[in-house]
Amino acid sequence: MEMAWLEDFGALIRAGNFSRAAAARHVTQPAFSRRIRALEDWLGVDLVDRATHQMVLTPAGKRFAVIAETVLRDIEHGRREVQEIAGTSASTVKILVTHALALTFFPQWLATLQSMADTAIPIQLTADNMGASEQIMLNGKAHFSLCYFHPAAVSVLDGAGFQSISLGTDTLVPVSAPRASDRGALHTLAEEAGVPVKLLAYGADSGMDRIISAMLGTNAAPASLTPVFTSHTLVLARMARDGRGLAWLPLSIVEDDLAQGLLVRAGDTQWDIPVDIRLYRPRGRQSPSAEAFWKLASA
Repeated sequence: MEMAWLEDFGALIRAGNFSRAAAARHVTQPAFSRRIRALEDWLGVDLVDRATHQMVLTPAGKRFAVIAETVLRDIEHGRREVQEIAGTSASTVKILVTHALALTFFPQWLATLQSMADTAIPIQLTADNMGASEQIMLNGKAHFSLCYFHPAAVSVLDGAGFQSISLGTDTLVPVSAPRASDRGALHTLAEEAGVPVKLLAYGADSGMDRIISAMLGTNAAPASLTPVFTSHTLVLARMARDGRGLAWLPLSIVEDDLAQGLLVRAGDTQWDIPVDIRLYRPRGRQSPSAEAFWKLASA
């Protein structure tokens, strides 16, 4: 069995069909199909149901998808661990942080941890959206992921291969620029049903989008929310201050704007979304420096 076959199988799951997966792996589709068939022959089971036009995994394929993902992740972590032990790789801890937390929560939290450490732990921060962070973690290319959590919008990192701890809380609040006339919300959720309201939205790969969409799915908005602009948190905050629409933003980011009157609430507290700040890691043992960092974070 070749490790490349496991990587091929992972690419097939992510792409959803053979042609896109083959392109992602830089091989022809016939060659890619032969490699998937070779993996099935080695296992002695069919992983893909070829009786359907769409790419559908068999029950055995669904189970092996989890196994293959775990094996590849553990191999990547093991490679970095032995390199660190042998002194051939810097003992850098790689942390993925969603955009909203990268400039607010993370710096102060990291400073607190480093003040507790006996020796400095080198940190590499990558700020990205939730979808990208999940894929990087699944591929074993980072030690930790820091993000918002809401029980109605669980992540793939909430699966059996990972564990997490809560580091704090925040609240997503709907906000808008104020009207000049009476300082009420320029864009508001109090509009009558069917009246379009401009929504400053998060991208589809954003964890924020998942959370807000899940909330709206269980709490029907009285207004018709029409997305007019899509970006990440800090850009949406600027657009909201400029009066371009309504946005759900972390209270930790807009608290000062609300106090100064640059932004006002666009709905009452029933529209607030409490969220958890969580640090995720693989359940398997990581490098010594990563384990030391986790010990500090868990203290």
